[in-house]
Amino acid sequence: MSAALNDIRSTDPERLIDGEALRKALSLIASTQAESAAGMRTAVLQLLKKVKAEGLAEARARLDADRLGIVCARRISRMMDDMIAALHDFAVNHVFGAANAAADARIAVMAVGGYGRGTLAPGSDIDLLFLLPQKPAAWNAPVIEYILLLLWDLGFKVGHATRTVEQCLVSAKGDMTIRTALLEARLVSGSEPLAESLANRFDWEVVLNTGAEFVAAKLEERDERHRKSGDTRYLVEPNVKEGKGGLRDLHTLFWISKYYYRVKEPGDLVKLGVLSRHEWQLFQKAEDFLWAVRCFLHFLTGKAEERLSFDVQRDIAQSLGYQSRPGLSDVERFMKHYFLVAKDVGDLTRIFCAALEDQQAKEAPGITGMFRRFSNRKRKIAGTLDFVVDRGRIALAHPDVFKRDPVNIIRFFHMADINKLEFHPDALKRVTRSLSLINQDLRENEEANRLFLSIVTSKRDPALILRRMNEAGVLGRFIPDFGKIVSMMQFNMYHHYTVDEHLIRSLDVLAEIDQGRAGEVHPLAATVMPGIADREALYVAVLLHDIAKGRQEDHSIAGAKVARKLCPRLGLSPRQTDLVAWLIEEHLLMSMVAQTRDLNDRKTITDFAERVQSLERLKLLLILTVCDIRAVGPGVWNGWKGQLLRTLYYETELLLSGGFSEVSRKERAEQAEHALADALSEWSQKDRRHYSRLHYQPYLLSVPLEDQVRHAQFIRQADKAGQALATMVRTHSFHAITEITVLSPDHPRLLAVITGACAAAGANIADAEIFTTTDGRALDTIHINRAFEKDEDELRRAGTIGKMIEDVLSGKKRLPEVIATRTKGKKKSRAFVIPPGVTISNSLSNKFTVIEIECLDRTGLLSEITGALADLSLDIASARITTFGEKVIDTFYVTDLVGQKITNENRSSAIIQRLKAVMSEGETEKDAGGARVPESPRQEIQKKARSEA
Repeated sequence: MSAALNDIRSTDPERLIDGEALRKALSLIASTQAESAAGMRTAVLQLLKKVKAEGLAEARARLDADRLGIVCARRISRMMDDMIAALHDFAVNHVFGAANAAADARIAVMAVGGYGRGTLAPGSDIDLLFLLPQKPAAWNAPVIEYILLLLWDLGFKVGHATRTVEQCLVSAKGDMTIRTALLEARLVSGSEPLAESLANRFDWEVVLNTGAEFVAAKLEERDERHRKSGDTRYLVEPNVKEGKGGLRDLHTLFWISKYYYRVKEPGDLVKLGVLSRHEWQLFQKAEDFLWAVRCFLHFLTGKAEERLSFDVQRDIAQSLGYQSRPGLSDVERFMKHYFLVAKDVGDLTRIFCAALEDQQAKEAPGITGMFRRFSNRKRKIAGTLDFVVDRGRIALAHPDVFKRDPVNIIRFFHMADINKLEFHPDALKRVTRSLSLINQDLRENEEANRLFLSIVTSKRDPALILRRMNEAGVLGRFIPDFGKIVSMMQFNMYHHYTVDEHLIRSLDVLAEIDQGRAGEVHPLAATVMPGIADREALYVAVLLHDIAKGRQEDHSIAGAKVARKLCPRLGLSPRQTDLVAWLIEEHLLMSMVAQTRDLNDRKTITDFAERVQSLERLKLLLILTVCDIRAVGPGVWNGWKGQLLRTLYYETELLLSGGFSEVSRKERAEQAEHALADALSEWSQKDRRHYSRLHYQPYLLSVPLEDQVRHAQFIRQADKAGQALATMVRTHSFHAITEITVLSPDHPRLLAVITGACAAAGANIADAEIFTTTDGRALDTIHINRAFEKDEDELRRAGTIGKMIEDVLSGKKRLPEVIATRTKGKKKSRAFVIPPGVTISNSLSNKFTVIEIECLDRTGLLSEITGALADLSLDIASARITTFGEKVIDTFYVTDLVGQKITNENRSSAIIQRLKAVMSEGETEKDAGGARVPESPRQEIQKKARSEA
């Protein structure tokens, strides 16, 4: 067998195996195993398995060496041709003894679909058509069955059809998918006359005079495919085959070329003037790159995986030879190249397919005679002689419009905006071919910048126009700093789009708020927006807030520098320029404070107010923050984040307007206690006194009266039922948050147990409010992200989580075991590396030490962190739990057990080391959620400290 394999290996750089040598090896098996059909089949299968394995290994080795994707795809296709042809000959000649059968009784084995194009990825399906003669012979069907069974045993996914020529033509006329597959049919083995008959009759009986029908079907199919993939080519985990800007878009171009223009290769379109030579070169480069990515993807995953997930992006980047550079890692440079290629594919398919769509557009129904002729006429656009309207699309009045006046490139998009016109494909093609006219003179042109600013701040659909400018390459040329972030991805799970797409989507959200269409989702932003004094500054800041991503310097600071240079060019005043620069430099401030700081701590509000300084800045920063978060990706924004932003806004607004109360905390707490007692007016005097005095200052000053009453009723009900442990749940559909309140005997590891139980139940924690009652109990409220749309479903889920918490606290279940069950079988992601970070600050709060941790997320992490803080004898007063994709930033407001800040440097260092060890090693505490809840000394120490005070 080894000697046979050596003979079968091909020395041809374009082929992986020698087809003729394989035929001889199979003939040798037939001669030595003739007496046993089963033995012969087994020997054939073993040989072909080794041929396949060694052929693919050789394909991988050559791809590693030359990185030529299209060549790799052709090599694998040719290997498949050689194997199928040899197998067909073997079956006909040696298995079924039909070597001398009449010519008109022979079948044709044909490759169709992607295989018909002569390109295959390692895991591609093998699409075959077994073409039968008009009068099939008795041995035809057994031969086909023999071939298929062996191919399946070899592990190939085979899509197959068995038809006569006549059946193929009938099916093709009624099914566009079959018609497309036959368009690419080619003979692999068997009867040439039969294959030629199909090709000729298909051309004359199916293709002829049906070009418009085929084009319309393919364009509709393309649009539907794009809709399913999110209708954007800028997803950070793109589908290489089916996604927008992927291989299927190139296939669509190939199919239409072959069908409509009757060409054999897309390169023939250059001769016809449909594509320029440069565009044809782009086609070739894009095809080769995408095939290289797809082949590496299949080789790395060992299957027909088409989604370029985070787990494989770095491996493919390294396989393709990308190196890290300052500001961009190797994987980010690879993905930027990927999206630039996807953009090129989009340019090619848009220019080509849109032109065909325009040519084949059906005239509006119901218009006849003179009215039809009139409807097809071009009409002038008021205020310009350079552009006209052609069937609802802006077109060029003369071919040299851009060359004669380059400002017309910007004016073209401006006119489309103010007249609400679609774009004529010929005009877009000329825009793309005129990019060299966008030079420094045009960038400094006052009129061009005035028009551009008008587009950015348009009250119609600025995002749509800017996206068209970006796709045509104009935006990146006119604003070179924007060009640097075009197609740039950020290698994390938080951002769903490339940076340029994120910025344009941010502007789209702003326009939605500005036009009054976001009142239900963003009530505060919608209320604030009409009072904004400077729309221009806000729109420019939103468009530019991430323009400096990918640089060594912090992108907020670098972005502010870019704004200071760019804004005067766009016509903004010095005051507006300062405002835009400030907004960009601080664009993450409000989000981070709202999500990672205790908004009930006055120091949080005063520090934030000092940074903001004015109500106008506060309003602008709020809207910019909303736009930024909303544009990150689906599901990132929720009502809870909106509520946090609103709370921060209102508290800061009070401070900036001088509305904060000067009454002491002690007096305000006493007033709150009396208010709670008054709210319990239907209770007995004894119960009112008891339950209103259960709480300390932090609870009385931070929890709304409505929730205090609800908690009092909850505690009273538990006391009457004799329950030491109890949970209560409530849903907030607008906030997309579910609240679980836990009443329990207090102990140091309580929060660790609660958070661990939530993790075991699959709940994502957004926030935690931690309070201790005067009788030594804990009243903790955990906010988890909502999972179900309907309240009854969410309440059922929350009840299950509450029961899990009770079971763990009571010792019925052990926390390490339930977490282990939750994580069992889950594959750990190796794609992201986030070095654990711990910061300890005593300046962020007047009363608490603030500990912030940053690391890679995992199930049970929060439980381990809170458990470690308990081991370190730290009392957690409140926690902010924030997840950005794969990264967590959790903030804990802590004191020691006597209520003091952590000021000793040695102790701070010990805390940092312990927390980093937990984050790095994923240690699970032995006692976390054990069979028995330990008694805590904390209550006695706290009571003693309070009595002494």
